[in-house]
Amino acid sequence: MACINADGTLSDSAKLLLRLLEGPVTAEEIAARLGRPMFWIRASLRELVGADLVRAESAHYVITERGREKL
Repeated sequence: MACINADGTLSDSAKLLLRLLEGPVTAEEIAARLGRPMFWIRASLRELVGADLVRAESAHYVITERGREKL
């Protein structure tokens, strides 16, 4: 379930998730689009926020410039 591999690259699922975040999106919207359980979405978002690849804005998430560079 890790989004960031040991070598610092993004997992395929992390890339997919980041591509959904061009505009503000809620965790619930992401889960619906990807067909993944909420626990997976929330854990992934926490990891990506911690790596400064995603920014939380209220209940919405958007990709950061650093996240765009990683794609």
